Amino acid sequence: MEHFFATAPRGLEGLLATELAALGAKDASTVPGGVAFAGDWGVCYRANLWSRLASRVLWRVAEFAYRDEADLYEAVRKLDWTRQFTVERTLRVNVSATKSPLTSLDFATLRIKDAVCDRFRDAAGSRPNIDRANPDVRVHAFLDAARCALYLDTSGEPLFKRGWRAAAGEAPLRENLAAGIVQLSGWKPEEPLLDPMCGGGTILIEAAAMARGRAPGAKRSFGFEKLKIFDSDLWRKIKNQKSEAAASPKPLQIFGSDHDPRVLGDARRNIAAAGVDRWVKLEQADILDRAAPAPAGVMIANPPYGERIGSKEELAEFYPKLGSALKKNYPGWRCHFFTADMRLPKLMRLQPSRRVPLFNGAIECRLFEIAIVAGSNRKP
Repeated sequence: MEHFFATAPRGLEGLLATELAALGAKDASTVPGGVAFAGDWGVCYRANLWSRLASRVLWRVAEFAYRDEADLYEAVRKLDWTRQFTVERTLRVNVSATKSPLTSLDFATLRIKDAVCDRFRDAAGSRPNIDRANPDVRVHAFLDAARCALYLDTSGEPLFKRGWRAAAGEAPLRENLAAGIVQLSGWKPEEPLLDPMCGGGTILIEAAAMARGRAPGAKRSFGFEKLKIFDSDLWRKIKNQKSEAAASPKPLQIFGSDHDPRVLGDARRNIAAAGVDRWVKLEQADILDRAAPAPAGVMIANPPYGERIGSKEELAEFYPKLGSALKKNYPGWRCHFFTADMRLPKLMRLQPSRRVPLFNGAIECRLFEIAIVAGSNRKP
């Protein structure tokens, strides 16, 4: 049994713990920003391949007490890194800290990197090269007030990089956050789904892939493939396993639109690259004028907000028009808006039934749920 830590956007930790448990994880426990869990290497491989919510899956290789940078160096150098990867692999070290007594994380990073490389030099006569941009192996160190936990990154590139993004518009929504928003909406594949401000199409793609049982990591490689412990036979077996949704597909009603033809072109390219274009219907339309594609369904939108795109003054004019359009065109729909602009419901003059705190990177956001029932939820 190995010990792992899966990072995720803040606000999705509970969903991630449930997802990991379904993939075979044991003793899953949430902390802000992720989930600690135990399992064998099959669990690790499945988590990387199938997790829609995790950003990275990290394998814990050591934990020890420290007081200063010299303690970090000595403890890291004692570990036999040659058992984990070969000297030909390029390396990067990342350090993060909470309440650490150290004054310079850059210096701590340097000492940990030197300790790994010096251990290789002692054992093999040479040191691995450093590659900050695209390393083969990533070492992560997490420091608190008195202890250091060391991890090897089994994911490599972040897991929200699914391998399909052909075009990235302005301020794209990360794929794992989009998947979390879809799950939080409660959407079921038998319901119509609409993103009327679809941008690059991320929400639509994640919903379609989820409904069709597509493994989010099927089009990419992973960091664990560069480690000595990698079991290619086990990995091949796990990759060949199909989900229940893939085995028994259901018809889908997934719709997207945007008023900007250039952005809509990006969405079309992304949706095609993700292989879900058969199930997503796109059209150019302004949300203020767009008719509902079905009598009832689920709307999920990530409208522009002041810290991302657009001025607060422009949005203050737009939100009341949006509220009126929803009342006019979408009675019977459950509408969800993901935004950092906490003014949105008040300016729309609509009462949310739920407000879910989420973070888009460092930006605090809310997922507002508003059930559109004519005449019943407008604020006075």
